[in-house]
Amino acid sequence: MLKRVSINFGIGAAVLVLLAACNSSNPNTNTANSNPRSGASSNVKTGVKPASDSEVVVIETADYGRIVIELYPNIAPQHVERFKKLISEKFYDGTAIHRIDPDLGIIQGGDPLTKSSNAALWGTGNSPYPNVPAEFSDLPYERGTLGAARTSDINGANCQWFITLKRQPAFDQQYTVFGKVVDGIKNAEIIMSAPTVEGSPRPSDKIVITSVTLQPRVNAPATPSP
Repeated sequence: MLKRVSINFGIGAAVLVLLAACNSSNPNTNTANSNPRSGASSNVKTGVKPASDSEVVVIETADYGRIVIELYPNIAPQHVERFKKLISEKFYDGTAIHRIDPDLGIIQGGDPLTKSSNAALWGTGNSPYPNVPAEFSDLPYERGTLGAARTSDINGANCQWFITLKRQPAFDQQYTVFGKVVDGIKNAEIIMSAPTVEGSPRPSDKIVITSVTLQPRVNAPATPSP
């Protein structure tokens, strides 16, 4: 069974729990950080307006259409570089959205182990490359934000990603923001509402990502879709 990882909200304060594991040496866990801000880096990029990359990411799904994402290399250059590298290697082709959570308002993917039928491993996969150091900024987690999933180590991001579909302040300066949906956000919301296995955030029916490609930014909408 897929191990559930969530963010729990206590009375009067949010308690941040590990969103996801990308490193197979530290699989999904419910270990909480007693102080949500204690893991945040002091090197938070502030007051910088995101500038979109010359290319956008086009995520094609088998059953839910496409999601187009602009990337912010001036905000999180190493995360953008890693994402584009893996895309160019077709790393994400054939993977699946392995976690959906309407309460948190997220969908999550990027795990190469979702290509297999062993759902017990989904959410624990990694790329062959080293983890990417945190690149925190003051960009808020709002509808359409692309974030880097990580382990309990703030520098534990590697290959997995998530999209928030509603404002999620508990994620601010805890997970690296490196892009935003500019088209297809309603497709992402339909994915988020898909049925799940009872007691699990895993979709009941596999949500396959057929391809993830890079395309010229000029071919995408100039502003995020409503």
